[in-house]
Amino acid sequence: MTTQMHLAAQYLAAAGISFLENKSDDSHTNLGFSTDRGSLYTRPLNSSGDLLSLNYHLFTLEWTSHNTIKTLQLNGTSHAEVLQWIRRMAKDSDLDSPYTYALHYELPYTITDSYIYTLKDINRLSQLIAYRKLSKFAIQEFLQNNQLSSEIRIWPHHFDTGAFASLEDESGLAIGLGLAIPDTMCNDYYFYISGYQGHDGLNTSDFKPLTTGKWYSEGFKGAVLPISGVDKTTIIAFFEEAFTAYKN
Repeated sequence: MTTQMHLAAQYLAAAGISFLENKSDDSHTNLGFSTDRGSLYTRPLNSSGDLLSLNYHLFTLEWTSHNTIKTLQLNGTSHAEVLQWIRRMAKDSDLDSPYTYALHYELPYTITDSYIYTLKDINRLSQLIAYRKLSKFAIQEFLQNNQLSSEIRIWPHHFDTGAFASLEDESGLAIGLGLAIPDTMCNDYYFYISGYQGHDGLNTSDFKPLTTGKWYSEGFKGAVLPISGVDKTTIIAFFEEAFTAYKN
């Protein structure tokens, strides 16, 4: 289900690419997450505030326009049919540009017109919602505790929930933190935090071991904590301990 949701999120990213002003940091493609609805959603796509959303609870795409929601059930629907539906929604909303599915980054999997979405495990979807909620609440509380300011967004390329904040002092330190999907570094969803001076990741090879989580210094420079068996308190403590190490 992680793969299918990652693929389905690309329809939202493509809407940002099609209808929004291009941003150098790609933030026009990133997505919000509603903890109430269990949905990913785009930035407003026009002056009327139209949105394209991906509902985890219902396994649907949703087009919101003038407080009306039109829904496409993904289960049993092909990639080609999804594109037809989104183009019809965009046309009905009088968006100036056409909807094009043209991503400027590579995903770890490919999709063809005949690809069909299948609801294989509804319990896994519920777990994925819980992961997104947990990450948003933990990141939000950590940022508030440290008087840091950042949007918390899902980046469609790597599909991580992430935040990036600069310290309001003369140190020049900035931190990136979030929740990543399984990859070559960890076969589970995992929390991460890394420090930056400008565009350069800060070396962690001399840092003391963490109480929870682990420092990495080759390739990715930062700390990692797998999600299994941890709660919000543990996650925030992990962020705090790593953040203190960077500040010191």
